Amino acid sequence: MIVNAIKTHKITSDDKDILVVLDKYIEKLEENSIVAITSKIVSVCEGSTIKIEDTVDKEKLIRENSQFFLPRSSNKYNINFTITNNILAASAGIDESNGNGYYILWPKNPQDSANKIREFLVNKFKLRSVGVIITDSKTTPLRWGVTGIALAHSGFNAVYDYIGKPDLFGRFFEFEKLNIADSLACSAVMEMGEGNEQTPLATIQDLKNIEFQARNPTGKELESIKISMEDDLYSPILKNIPWQKGDKSL
Repeated sequence: MIVNAIKTHKITSDDKDILVVLDKYIEKLEENSIVAITSKIVSVCEGSTIKIEDTVDKEKLIRENSQFFLPRSSNKYNINFTITNNILAASAGIDESNGNGYYILWPKNPQDSANKIREFLVNKFKLRSVGVIITDSKTTPLRWGVTGIALAHSGFNAVYDYIGKPDLFGRFFEFEKLNIADSLACSAVMEMGEGNEQTPLATIQDLKNIEFQARNPTGKELESIKISMEDDLYSPILKNIPWQKGDKSL
């Protein structure tokens, strides 16, 4: 697998169309490639930003953009912990870094954005098999540092199911699934960086075992990535947390 980060100009509120950004900086693309885009520049281009001012209550924003949340006082870092779009995330994904004085929210509909971007790339480069991931970063319990996660994907099968298949010694897997979209996001986020690298795009090539799809993912395929709190391995922990209900619908 080869991941190449792409340097751009500083994406600000002056940029109004993510497709214009992509058209400028992605000059070539091969068949069976995946393009990673940080969610932050998608949000900036679509206007999912709020000016940081004394009158803006960030905690209220977090409540409005989360399904469940914990107050800042629940941890030593004074950060709200949330569940948003079936993802455990700090502050409902709302970020201030590289925001130029704005709170950057998650894209309004990351899946629609991923689908639109895939269709644009297919048409521009006259390709059939092109994948897209909209990325962000997340923390992992009991581990320092952030890793990548895919908020949305398009153009490939995001989960590889090992259940019922034999391992090296003929033992059949009962639970194992590989999250391809998040695995790719980890690699892309590492190359794109989290600081002032100014590389919010990446191409991923020379991929193995990726099932490309010349279409957008179906609703059933999108649901297959998610797992309910009741069915999650971490259910005993998650269900015993005193979550407060956020305003975002499930």
